[in-house]
Amino acid sequence: MTPSSASHPGTELGVFLRSRRDRLSPEQAGLTRGQGMRRTPGLRREELAALAGISIDYYIRLERGTERHPSPSVIDALARALQLDEEEREHFRRLAVQVDRRDLAENIAPSRHVRAGTRLILERLRPYPAYVSNRIGDLLAWNPGGLAILTGIEQWPATKRNLARYAFLHPAARALYGDWTSQLGGLVSGLRMLAAVEPDARDLRDLVGELLVKSPEFVRMWERYDVAPPSEGRKTMHHPVVGDLAVGYQVMPLQGSEGQAMLTYFAEPGSPSYDQFVLLDGLAGLDVDAFDLTDSGEVDSARQDGEHS
Repeated sequence: MTPSSASHPGTELGVFLRSRRDRLSPEQAGLTRGQGMRRTPGLRREELAALAGISIDYYIRLERGTERHPSPSVIDALARALQLDEEEREHFRRLAVQVDRRDLAENIAPSRHVRAGTRLILERLRPYPAYVSNRIGDLLAWNPGGLAILTGIEQWPATKRNLARYAFLHPAARALYGDWTSQLGGLVSGLRMLAAVEPDARDLRDLVGELLVKSPEFVRMWERYDVAPPSEGRKTMHHPVVGDLAVGYQVMPLQGSEGQAMLTYFAEPGSPSYDQFVLLDGLAGLDVDAFDLTDSGEVDSARQDGEHS
């Protein structure tokens, strides 16, 4: 079962079309709502097909996944009819390319190795908390504050430390994030976009399957199908050790690293939040190894790999 098929049949393209059709009301599309009850909260299939200038039979095949070769002109017409924004349009185009490809990622085990240079950058970013995660949000490396800012996650085995799993399932996460819902939305968007291009990847499938079973909030957000995770912004955090933080954050993809990215929090030097970062870094540095990758010594082999790379 792929992440998308946990709740819908057909292709990821069909799931996306249905989600956007459900969101758009007849009035928003410039139509007059007819008399009587509507079984769908948004546009009917025949209404969307008419707006896009395609046959209803063809549209039904697209949504059900039996039509697997939509042309660029059909994709553009549907994007206009559904009033997609630029991020949604780009995601829609990726789905159209992916729909007839067989995903070969199911049995691939992405490397957890983090390059030596990246680990040095993590160290140099102190006291700013920073960490490296892979494409599904598994934590791979961090500096002392990078792990300590995610309060309570250090109690989990390293192989369980995943940003989405933490946000949805760890009891400390809800209290940590000032805007918990916004935090969750960004994480789900990232997984949704990944599911579009790697629908059969085993690690993604296992993570999404676990969250669908354990978190009603995840189920609701997964069904919403948002596709625009933020890469920068500001957050308010309520840390139990250093207090309330008003900070910025930046996500930076690491080129040539199998989908790894670095996230760092930052604050203006001399500000209260910067001083709290200094305190957090100092306290965490007493007992947190900035370069732990697992609880079983994997870091040693990773360091050796880095020395010879």
